[in-house]
Amino acid sequence: MDQTVYHKMWIADQGDGTYINPILYTDYSDPDVIRVGEDYFMIASSFCNAPSVPLLHSKDLVNWKMINYVMQTLPFARYDRPVHGCGAWAPSIRFHDGVYYVFVPFPDEGIMMCQTTDPWGEWSEPAFVKQVTGWIDPCPFWDEDGKAYMVTAFARSRIGFNSYLYLSPMEPDCSGVLGDGQFVFDGHDTQPIIEGPKLYKRNGYYYIFAPAGGVETGWQTVLRSENIYGPYEEKIVLRQGNSPVNGPHQGAWVDTPTGENWFIHFQDVGNAGRIIHLQPMRWENDWPVIGGNDADGCGEPVMHYRKPDVGGSYPIDAPEDSDFFDGEKLGLQWQWNANPKPSWYELKDGCLVLHAEETCPLQLCDVPNLLLQKWPAPEFRITTCLHLEEMQEGDVAGLISQCLHYTALTVAKENGRIRLWQRTGNWEKEDETRVAIELPETAKDSTSGDESLPSSKIYLRMQVKDAKEISFAVSADGSAFYPVGETEAATPGRWVGAKAGLFAIKEGDGGGTVAVEYFVFEAI
Repeated sequence: MDQTVYHKMWIADQGDGTYINPILYTDYSDPDVIRVGEDYFMIASSFCNAPSVPLLHSKDLVNWKMINYVMQTLPFARYDRPVHGCGAWAPSIRFHDGVYYVFVPFPDEGIMMCQTTDPWGEWSEPAFVKQVTGWIDPCPFWDEDGKAYMVTAFARSRIGFNSYLYLSPMEPDCSGVLGDGQFVFDGHDTQPIIEGPKLYKRNGYYYIFAPAGGVETGWQTVLRSENIYGPYEEKIVLRQGNSPVNGPHQGAWVDTPTGENWFIHFQDVGNAGRIIHLQPMRWENDWPVIGGNDADGCGEPVMHYRKPDVGGSYPIDAPEDSDFFDGEKLGLQWQWNANPKPSWYELKDGCLVLHAEETCPLQLCDVPNLLLQKWPAPEFRITTCLHLEEMQEGDVAGLISQCLHYTALTVAKENGRIRLWQRTGNWEKEDETRVAIELPETAKDSTSGDESLPSSKIYLRMQVKDAKEISFAVSADGSAFYPVGETEAATPGRWVGAKAGLFAIKEGDGGGTVAVEYFVFEAI
């Protein structure tokens, strides 16, 4: 398959000095962004997937690339298996005295911190800032007098309440909190479900940017006070209005070297997850005004706007999606369903070689060694080529759509033959079904005798239509594809969008390998 003819699935930069929203049609949930010099860095939630906490880089706030992960593995043994909806929640990133800090909340374990002086290099192992259950969405802050603080929110599911923001004094090196802090805002009456706080200072005011009203229908609130502990005034500065962007909130204020102000936030679009938007921002009377069509200081999201003036021009680009597995390391677009093991794969002879690992009697959604990546657009198809020569009896491999309602097209070696199956089920139920698929005569491989499928190589295809439907096709030669199986509804997962990926497991005495030649996204 010719690499040169394939293009990124979503390009926001219009090439004429403007961009469209979303700037990333990808599930980078709960984004936080900082500028250091001429460089912008963005991080996002990753829950139980590993590597954990993706780190993206941009020069112009529109064109982004994945550059690293903050944690290569999640720091607790429970994440050696998928724990859907748990793990690394909404993180924050800050730069202070030459050091990059990332705070990561684990709602069941506590607030952890990683640091580095080189965001492209290794990050420190996560260390507790506070070992506690139910504290979430931490953001560190250093005042002019050298004192440090951490603002947090609370997860009702873990601690029994929410809609409060809390401020803790903290060691300046982020090694821990200093005694008790205090509640600084109660949002129950006017800002319900307030969370995701980001703390800044400007013109003598302390500002807490915080979303409220819930993910799907909420808004962006800003609080301000001349005292870090409050009391805080409140103002809603961004809501959906007449735009198609529901629940626009939770993100970061950043500026440019030329003095412009911008706000990055997410939109929850359901099956594709929480996608990223960029809004113009300005200050009026020491309050931020975000977006366009503002009324009384509250704006609504823009869908097409001029690019930020960052003092230069940079190439049009986007995070990687397709993969031909010709590098020395696994591409950064990939995450495992749980903490990975080196034995799960290798890159060899221009292929990704997946080792069929033994699993307990698990549904596919709970298999740790699913290799997954986020959707890069609302509509696309994926084609992959699997080499089957080294499969052993009882081995199963295939192409999966991983979400709350998952489905997979699998090839299995049974009684010396390659058989095709569709497996479908739900995260929250033990209800996986396995349906054998028989191909029409025209789809069978003439070289395989009376076998339904070739024993050496097979091409699998998944199609996502209108971010709603998942369907599959199969080919023996990579040219003629035949629809197979049932079309299934796409669904989001637990605070995450659907993912697509690959796997190889053994359900017998096998333990062979499957070599993947490519994993290619195409527009439909």
